[in-house]
Amino acid sequence: MELGLTTFAELYPVGDRPAPTAAQRLREVVEEAVAAERAGLDVYGVGEHHRKDFAASSPAVVLAAIAARTERIRLTSAVSVLSSDDPVRVYQDFATLDGLSEGRAELMAGRGSFTESFPLFGYDLADYDELFDEKLALLLRIRQNEPVTWSGKFRPPLRDTVVYPRTDHRPLPVWIAVGGSPESVIRAGLLGLPLAIAIIGGQPARFKPLIELYHRALEQGGHPRQAVAVHAHGYVADTDEQAVADFYEPYALAMSTIGRERGWGPMTRAQFDALRAPAGSLFVGTPDYVADKVAAVGETLGLDRFMLHTSVGTLPHEKVLHTIELLGAKVAPHLAAIVE
Repeated sequence: MELGLTTFAELYPVGDRPAPTAAQRLREVVEEAVAAERAGLDVYGVGEHHRKDFAASSPAVVLAAIAARTERIRLTSAVSVLSSDDPVRVYQDFATLDGLSEGRAELMAGRGSFTESFPLFGYDLADYDELFDEKLALLLRIRQNEPVTWSGKFRPPLRDTVVYPRTDHRPLPVWIAVGGSPESVIRAGLLGLPLAIAIIGGQPARFKPLIELYHRALEQGGHPRQAVAVHAHGYVADTDEQAVADFYEPYALAMSTIGRERGWGPMTRAQFDALRAPAGSLFVGTPDYVADKVAAVGETLGLDRFMLHTSVGTLPHEKVLHTIELLGAKVAPHLAAIVE
């Protein structure tokens, strides 16, 4: 199973320190990605958001900066909000990243868990589903190495057009990223695209029927097996006590802030402890505990990749670097031994 790290370049306060500036946090993200490669992790992902508590509004730009400092680690969006972007430009950005990184770029396309990008770029939320369907179809046409003639509702038509630059040796890898919608899972399967599921609450085992649905859709579409990944929140420290002490307050702040917008109650310590338990969705604890939990979820869901999102609430940079060190030095070997 591949092991990776993701970030949104969060900008929440850190303990008694104010939130970092966007520029500071983006520089830290690059350093954290470099550390992830040094630790031997397989993939690093940068999400896309357009609000004051996240600095990463342009994943391809951040990933290009990382590409210039790394040689091996795969670089992915986590996710790109395709619904409110132009598929032509998205393809160009990630094909450019692929060239700069010598073939390490991936694109995870999603509809977006926040809505700020829609009015920002002139789209109507009433078209939420239709926007994604149309733009995904065009993106997949563009990545084929042939001229595209296309017309749709949300952008000007293309006539016998090849979009440049092209990727070397292979089509640009495109994943579908979902939050649990059966319709999205079926879409990914029918299109024969790999699937990434964000699990940010409840019990990961409840996603097993969705993954089974995905595999049935792959068969119905006549496609071979594709990779399945999970993106989940978590943090690794030397002791369970230290992991909880470091992670709970920033995590509760971030989730409570988002919860106020969505009608959730504030995050409580009892909820946190339930999510951190073996069956829950938080991967917080010692390297052995996290590795055992990842392995169990991987077996239940049939995973090919697990991506840990550590700075849900902004953690001190040095704490994130230590987690990355532990992921490479202890979690990955333990996980490999279990999976084998």
